Amino acid sequence: MHRVRTAGRRAPAGAAPREGAGRGAWRREPETTVRRASPLPGGAAVPFVIIAESHVLGAPAEWEPHVHPAHELVWVGRGALTSRAGDRLFTVSEGCGLWVPAGEVHAGRLTAGAEFHTAFFAPERSPVAFAGPTAIAMTPLLESLLIRLARTDLDAGARARAEAVVFDVLEPAEPQPALHLPGDARVDAVVEALLADPADARSLDEWARELGVSARTVSRAFRSATGLSFAQWRRSLRVHRALTLLSEGHEVQDAAELLGYAQTSTFIDAFRRVMGATPGAYTGAARGAGGRNPVSGVQKS
Repeated sequence: MHRVRTAGRRAPAGAAPREGAGRGAWRREPETTVRRASPLPGGAAVPFVIIAESHVLGAPAEWEPHVHPAHELVWVGRGALTSRAGDRLFTVSEGCGLWVPAGEVHAGRLTAGAEFHTAFFAPERSPVAFAGPTAIAMTPLLESLLIRLARTDLDAGARARAEAVVFDVLEPAEPQPALHLPGDARVDAVVEALLADPADARSLDEWARELGVSARTVSRAFRSATGLSFAQWRRSLRVHRALTLLSEGHEVQDAAELLGYAQTSTFIDAFRRVMGATPGAYTGAARGAGGRNPVSGVQKS
């Protein structure tokens, strides 16, 4: 278990997020509500170890780049959350949560009708932390404990016992549903365009001509920063978007069309290469595995 007592790249609590964090991570739908993130839930008792709350939002919601003074764990009961933190894009669907260390700049987008849960952990009172944003396996036990901790009628003893078990069962998810963003100025325009529209079908050569560089330069930028070729990276991005579309109730064929695939079979093969299972098998197994992802999700060539 990769636990440490210090978080990764952070901003001081209350500091303004760096300009551009979260920029271009998704298209904003017309009915999206843009919400201001609170540092902590309203009425939070101080001092605390873990505080939790739940929401069901009727419309898509978006949180612009922000930070919290406490570690945050977010998860969904239905729907999906897309979060951009540092150089990674996370897709959080059923059975998976996302840990964001205190002071880490992040932004998020939640699908319509999602059941959204969040828990905050006081850094100075938490025996467990992770080195950076980390996908967490939301087992039935962990989820039940955190929902219990959202109650306001627990006495100090009951709360302390539940919190102790939370720290015992808090484990990273395998695989980590994160897409590394290159963070290379030479290909920033490509990355932002594809984040906004994963169905963009421009080839490596077309992008190189548009940027005024060689195709080899673009290819090297993606490979050196992410370990993936341009084609593999775009395929992984499309699969991340597919996880959101499928969580929203889209059929596999519809998701394939929205992501620019002329043939559903091509999309299914791409999904299998990234996630290790077909879309139907992956989503069905993830929902039926009690919060444990049953496939390996290794990116293949």
